[in-house]
This record gives sequence, C-alpha cells and structure tokens, in this order.
Amino acid sequence: MLTRGAFTAELTAAFIAPDDSSLLLLRAELYLNTKNYEQALQDADTVCQREPLLTKGHHVKAQILSGLGRSKEVLKEFIYCLALNPECNSARKETQKVICEVFFSASESEHPNLTASTQSGAEAHGDGQMNPQCPMEEGRNANADSSENPSEKSDADRKAGSSVLYFILGLHREEDKKALESVFPAAPSSTLKRQLPSDTEDECERNTPEKVPKKDVDSSPQGNVNSLEEPEFTIDVADFECALCMRLLFEPVTTPCGHTFCLKCLERCLDHAPHCPLCKDKLSELLATRNFNVTVLAEELILRYLPDELSDRKRIHDEEMLELSNLTRDVPIFVCAMAFPTVSCPLHVFEPRYRLMIRRCMETGTKRFGMCLSAENAGISEYGCMLEIKDVRTFPDGSSVVEAVGISRFRVLNHRHRDGYNTADIEYLEDEKVEGPEYEELTALHESVYQQAVSWFASLQDHMKKQILSHFGSMPEREPEPQSNSSGPAWSWWILAVLPLERKAQLAVLGMASLKERLLAIRRILVIITRKMNSRQEMANNAQRDN
Repeated sequence: MLTRGAFTAELTAAFIAPDDSSLLLLRAELYLNTKNYEQALQDADTVCQREPLLTKGHHVKAQILSGLGRSKEVLKEFIYCLALNPECNSARKETQKVICEVFFSASESEHPNLTASTQSGAEAHGDGQMNPQCPMEEGRNANADSSENPSEKSDADRKAGSSVLYFILGLHREEDKKALESVFPAAPSSTLKRQLPSDTEDECERNTPEKVPKKDVDSSPQGNVNSLEEPEFTIDVADFECALCMRLLFEPVTTPCGHTFCLKCLERCLDHAPHCPLCKDKLSELLATRNFNVTVLAEELILRYLPDELSDRKRIHDEEMLELSNLTRDVPIFVCAMAFPTVSCPLHVFEPRYRLMIRRCMETGTKRFGMCLSAENAGISEYGCMLEIKDVRTFPDGSSVVEAVGISRFRVLNHRHRDGYNTADIEYLEDEKVEGPEYEELTALHESVYQQAVSWFASLQDHMKKQILSHFGSMPEREPEPQSNSSGPAWSWWILAVLPLERKAQLAVLGMASLKERLLAIRRILVIITRKMNSRQEMANNAQRDN
C-alpha cells in the first residue's frame, strides 16, 4: 500500500520523467481513468514499441482502444496478450466478447435479442460461469419454439464459427490460427455450459513467481476443461532434419546467422565456400576460429523426444567412420608429390576434396593417408608411401598446412574415387630379411654407402646445404642394425629425398623390396652425381685459369 506522499512522488515522476516503461504505463492508466484516450494511446504505443513482449502493455492498449471504439484493434491486442501469456484469463474473456461484437453485429437486426443476451451473458454470470455460445447462438436458444432442428442449429453454429475464424486469420498465419483456436469457444450442445476461471485471476502478469506450472493448472477442475481445447504437443522427425543431408541432425551446429546443420555437412559446404549454405552469409570468422560448438538445446531435444531415430542415425555414422578407418581398403590417397618413409612431408591443402580427406583422417583417429604420384594411364602410381599427420594448421580461408611424416611403403592393388578424391586397396611392402654371409655382406655395404652419402653431402655448397636442412631436416644417424626397420634405414630414405633425381627413378627405388638392391642403386646414383659435380668444378677451374 503506497502512502499519500509515495503516491504523489510516483505520479510526479510519471509526468516529469516518462522514460521508464512502467512510468509510461502508469501515466497511460491515469489518462485512461480520466478518459483522455488519445494521450493514453500515445503512451501505450510507446511502451509496446519499446517492449513488444510486455503483456501488460498490450493489455492496457487494448483497454484504451476499447474506449475509442476500435474493436478490431482491440481484438488484435488481446490476441497478443494471449500469445504472450496463455493463462491471462481476463484477456481470454475479453477476446471472446470482442469476437462476438465484431463478427456477429451484422446479425443483430435479424435477432433483436442479441444485445440483451450479450449484456446478460456478461452480467448474469458473475460467479465465473457464462454461456459458451456466441450472442447469435443465445438469441436462437431464446426462441425455444423455433422450427429449426437442434442438429441443424449446431451445424450452422459450427459453420459460423469456422467462417469467423478463417476471416480473422486470412487463411495464412498458422501460428495465429492456433492462438485463436485456443480462445474461440467450441460449439457444444445447447445444454452444456463452460466453466471459466474466477474473476480473482484477472491479473495479466507475466513470469510471476507464484504462477502455477501448466501441468498443475491442467490437473485442477478448471484446467481439465481448458486442456481439452489445447492440441497435444508432438515432435516430428522432420522438425529436426538437416537441410543439407535431409536426415536427422547429428552433432547439430548453429551458424551465427541462425541456421542449424549437421557438423559434417556444414564442414563439407565450407570446404567449397565460406558462406552459409542457406542465406549465403559470410562465415569467415567461424572458419578462422574453427569454433564448431554443438547446439546443446537441439541435441537434448533430439535425445529426449527422438531416441530411436537418433540411435539409427548414430549407427549409420559409426558404420561410415569404421569404413573410413580401414587402413588397407579404400585408403585415402593424396595424388601430389613423392614421399618416403621416415621423411617429413609438409603439404599445403586448399582443394575442397583434400580438405574433406584430411578432416576425415583426423575424425577417424587414424591420422593417416597415402601419397602417390599421378600416372597418365593408370591414374595413380603403382607404389606409394603412407603418411601420418602430426599437425594441422587451418587458415581463415579454409586452407591448411599439414605436417606429415612417412610411415611405410605400399603397392596399389586397385583404386577408385570417393567424394572427389582417390581411394585404393593396398598391400604394405617390407624388405626381405637375409642371414649368414649375405647379412655380413649387407652390413659392409650399408657402412660403405653411408660414408659415401655423408661425403657427398659435405661436398655441397653452403647455400645448398641450408636449403636441404630447412626442408628435410638433418641427415639421420646410421643404425647399428641395417635390418632393424622393416622399411630400411632412415638415412637411406633421407638421401633419396634430397638427391636430384627424376620422379620415375625415385619411384623405382621406392618399390624395391631388397635393401641390398636399394643400397647399390644409391651407390650408383652418388657415383654419377659426384662425377658430374667434379666435372663441372674442373671446367670452372679451367675457365678461371684461362681468364
């Protein structure tokens, strides 16, 4: 209860500093009480524009419009109230009255009892009950001696109610139709009366702490009546379909522009262009941060209401991941450069198909893919090297730098395509093991060729050494046991990677299954290269002496 001084202070604030919505509403109500409708409407309009979700603002505006006699606008404001707060009983009753006044007033000339019955329907039921039928229906019931059949009257009432409903909605807005159907009285038999809530619950306050939850309201006697008018809440699978794959959302991700897709579907679209697949808004910032957080609300709704469908969707996803994680069948193949076991192989990935391939390698957990050369007739080379991803750095344009290192050699059995990139069925290659005198001969050859490789690298000019070291790293140390690695000594692959050889020659050495043959090939190559280097150096010295 406000004291006289507090009321005077609040009233003064409402007229002097009407910036607050509550003060504007207070001033609008004061104007309404003094029947200054125009001033009251200005303040109510300002409140509704500032806070369109404030139920009380629309309720006060409806009362003001009622005083101005603008019935259709009154109906609109009361429907707003009900959409914002379905438990607002006074708005529910006022909406029923306005509907009948607006859409059945044309029939008053044919039924003189309409006006009287309307007034009696509003006054005679002060105990919270009223006739659920419209004034036209009450006028018909008043003429008990009418010759119309009761069933014909009921059908006519239903048709009248239906025509009014579709006239209001304009046959377009489905959400408005549902809101209006919840407040428009049904057409029961003439002997039934609908129980309305007590007038003590006429407060249209939203988010009131003492408000009873919807389930508790429905459990009361009055709630049982209202629950018959409200449709049952259901969720269909189509409500949670991805717009890209047309399947149930799996790991749903919402873009900054408000569209939700499966994580994998969105990433595949962003491989081709940094735009939202639906509205084409730029998503460069999302690509730069890679902040693809799963939308928790959508995921929990699917888990709660569509558990069986989600289980099927997860099974399909797991099967796809299992198929992608196989390292002998349908192995992803990057057709680009020559790669060798134990040797670093940095890659700049910018094509959409290879972005997808690298991402799948990371998602499956294998972090491996094959590297082959292109071949004119076969499509890809017969031999290749399996690479393991060590690190991936992604840029805002979606491209990335992949740090990979060679693991093992393989031979391609057959190959095909998957989502734009090559895949192949492969078998891994290992060096043949030797023992006895052959092993001693292999050990001596291994030591000799290693020393020859070290001498050749030491003879290079400083700028050439610097380039090699920056790209391939330092030369690995000689292993004590030449057959300790199934792919052969690491230094032999390093020297093959840095030697100035044609790709065909490198590929031929890569496919050799004998370490002895590979060491002999490296010796011959080093001898030839050393002779050419010596020859060029001698020619340069002779030319310098002649000058």
